[in-house]
Amino acid sequence: MRLTVSLIAALGTAAVFAPAATAQQGPPPGCDDIEGAHDFDFWVGDWNVYGQNGQLGGTNHIEKRSNGCLILEEWTNAGGGDGTSMNYLDPTSGQWRQIWMGSNSYIDYSGGLNEAGAMVLVGEITYFGATGSQTAPFRGTWTPNEDGSVTQHFQQYDEANDVWNDWFIGRYMRQEDDPNAN
Repeated sequence: MRLTVSLIAALGTAAVFAPAATAQQGPPPGCDDIEGAHDFDFWVGDWNVYGQNGQLGGTNHIEKRSNGCLILEEWTNAGGGDGTSMNYLDPTSGQWRQIWMGSNSYIDYSGGLNEAGAMVLVGEITYFGATGSQTAPFRGTWTPNEDGSVTQHFQQYDEANDVWNDWFIGRYMRQEDDPNAN
């Protein structure tokens, strides 16, 4: 008798939650219809990244996730180091935001497309380690080029000299289009 009462109670509980579970059919709608949600799509793909010296600096895999609401970046440099970023159109501010985590560095910045169609994000970089952390203003610009490549330009602000210094300038070449790929 106890087993029957427990079974009936469990089935009753399942029936209470069943309508909510069955009411949701298929995946959630995603972000395709949100204005600005495709502004950073030009960066999605598999890339070889070259420094200003023309040497391969690393590879980058960038894909849309979470039903189009997130762009996930997975970077591997030529020396084996790596980093990951999450990029999304922030629903509260209407701006694109990137949060990057690499070995001993963290970047959090936001922004959007400029008048030339480049993505410009401004915020801070934090370097950290066993002896503490240090933060500085930081900005990144991703410019789509006519040949399908993307130029990435990072700058860090030097407060002592009141100047933005180049931190990294690279050219992203789609792996399938890269004449230098192996």
